[in-house]
Amino acid sequence: MMLRWLSGEGSCKNGNCPTLWGTENGDYVAQGYVITDPRRLAELNLPDGESAVVIPAAVLEGYFRAQG
Repeated sequence: MMLRWLSGEGSCKNGNCPTLWGTENGDYVAQGYVITDPRRLAELNLPDGESAVVIPAAVLEGYFRAQG
């Protein structure tokens, strides 16, 4: 899977902090902080094979701003 950097803090293009990536087929990959709080995880009720991360609002806002 080829990933293309879409949004994140300017110094984060090396993959070390929350980032939004695009794939060659038009899907998105979100890199963020792993949710470890058992209460929050219970609220999400994630099925096997899925996980959740927190993405700072600035990462998504930066992407949408760039889209016009």
